Amino acid sequence: MNIPMLDLSEQYQELKEEMLTALDQVMSSSRFILGDNVKKLEADVAEFSNVKHGIGCANGSDAIHIALQAAGIKSGDEVITTPFTFFATGGSIVRAGATPVYVDIDPVTFNIDPAKVEEAITDKTKAIIPVHLYGQMADMEKLREIADKHNLAIIEDAAQAIGAKRHGKTVGELGTAATYSFFPTKNLGAYGDAGMIVTNDDEVAENCRVIRVHGSKPKYYHHVLGYNSRLDELQAAVLNVKFPHLNKWSELRREKAAVYTQLLNEQLGELVKTPVEKEGNYHVFHQYTIRVEKRDELQVFLKEQGVQTMIYYPLPLHVQPVFKDLGYNEGDLPESEKAAKEALSLPMFPELKQEQQEYVVAKIKEFYNK
Repeated sequence: MNIPMLDLSEQYQELKEEMLTALDQVMSSSRFILGDNVKKLEADVAEFSNVKHGIGCANGSDAIHIALQAAGIKSGDEVITTPFTFFATGGSIVRAGATPVYVDIDPVTFNIDPAKVEEAITDKTKAIIPVHLYGQMADMEKLREIADKHNLAIIEDAAQAIGAKRHGKTVGELGTAATYSFFPTKNLGAYGDAGMIVTNDDEVAENCRVIRVHGSKPKYYHHVLGYNSRLDELQAAVLNVKFPHLNKWSELRREKAAVYTQLLNEQLGELVKTPVEKEGNYHVFHQYTIRVEKRDELQVFLKEQGVQTMIYYPLPLHVQPVFKDLGYNEGDLPESEKAAKEALSLPMFPELKQEQQEYVVAKIKEFYNK
């Protein structure tokens, strides 16, 4: 049996006729930049996030960068974030001219530890970027309390967490802004790069809209240094076809996660640490990530058995070569470093079959029985 990490073919076949119609309408209209499809998607995703504004941009990395700049982050500022995340989180801070300050994670959820955040605040700290990793929201109540106490912005990196909730609050409701990625592998994925910022803050929203078009308002009049980072009309059309199915897909991911957890706990017990959904959270399982010993050997074995897995992320940002000038050393953030050696993501997508999941678990069991 060959089981990929993600298979989008069945999804496409289900949506093919509607998708081709939507793309044909865009091409027939000859309106390719910031047209009606972008406006519709911005409005729908903002409403979905229970906020007033959605601002489409070229990708999730730009979304973080633009949101930081729109919130007033500049050279000399510090932004606290987690090192256990994709490079774009830290890279966007540097692109905005600020300095990333990395703090450790909660080993249960892989998300940023609010207690560590408060310890790291200095007079240069201007923002916090929590990453809602793998589809589960960070402890936004505590982070909001800390941010209010110290007058900090919160930019939620929700690239993996569209649709996630915490105590009834959605991504974006408790932050200054939240950012989404619509990279093809995401729970709501385009057919190329795409991203969005959502916010309740009118000023931040307007700043984002100006920054994404070279900082111009009106056209050809530039008051800030902006970028060319617009959400493509064709990608917006793809996302508009997919968007009505997002809640259904989230529920299917949760069902697949429950099957994995039951099978792994029954058959492997303490050998595998399964994901923990914190009380009050609605986890959308962008990834189903376990923690295991002999992780790298297990990955090689599963590949030999036809099971694709992924390691997110093998080297935390604080010890990445590009950030060596920040002065971090191995051992400084032990929970992040331990997670980087133990975390393994299993195949996860709404169309995953139970017999495929049973095969994956059987092969994991076979490895440890040896």
